[in-house]
Amino acid sequence: MERHHTYSALVLRVRPSGESNRDAWFLTQEEGILKATVFGGPKSKFRALVSPFHQGRLWVYHNPVRDSRKLTDFDVQSWRLGIRENYQRTMTAGAILEVILASQGSGGNWTSAWDRANRTLDALDQADEEVCIRLFIHFLWNWALLLGLRPLINHCASCTCEAPLDGLLLWNNYERTLYCPSCAGVLPEDPGSMQRREWLVLGPGVRRWLGAVENQDPAVVARYTLDSRSLGQAKALVTSIMAGALGKGISGWDRV
Repeated sequence: MERHHTYSALVLRVRPSGESNRDAWFLTQEEGILKATVFGGPKSKFRALVSPFHQGRLWVYHNPVRDSRKLTDFDVQSWRLGIRENYQRTMTAGAILEVILASQGSGGNWTSAWDRANRTLDALDQADEEVCIRLFIHFLWNWALLLGLRPLINHCASCTCEAPLDGLLLWNNYERTLYCPSCAGVLPEDPGSMQRREWLVLGPGVRRWLGAVENQDPAVVARYTLDSRSLGQAKALVTSIMAGALGKGISGWDRV
């Protein structure tokens, strides 16, 4: 049985293990989420190499008897130093890594997950603060597709009608389903009713934006602007979808 393995890996999380070692979690293109122990004290070269947001070639020794993995080398190919230079970039990237971990790397489509995660982090590396939240929304919207949970943004789930370009759809945070106002049984201009029934109104602006960027590379998301109201609706929608998929929210979402 082969004990030495090589991966294309993205560092997701690093935690202390024992007095001087650390446990590291990676998203790999070959096997999805992988955990390995990083041995060595403060003077080890791996202290700087194995750090969140870094991407490169990973060498691991696997002990099949104990089912344990030990990192033997890591060649960083992308350091992404710009992420750490800005608070908003750091918070956004951290929230993205937590989503990847919590969703088990998307559950099986490793190549697409690897590509989506790394392209988003590359875009974040030099992003303006106002662009960070758009990249976060863009990532979650496309990650929901990988999980098979992204709704049809222009159709009612009940009557299957297509919403007019200037019309509204309503997202139910409990059912996590989109409805037209008629099927929802609540008028959009009745905020009290919507609050009681946990409805989120999605205007035409947010629906057009999500439709426009869903197949775009993260590097060009900065070109697609969004008004503040639609931005809030978009973030509320994608975080609701992802919270349903994960069974919980991510604490870092509030800081994005």
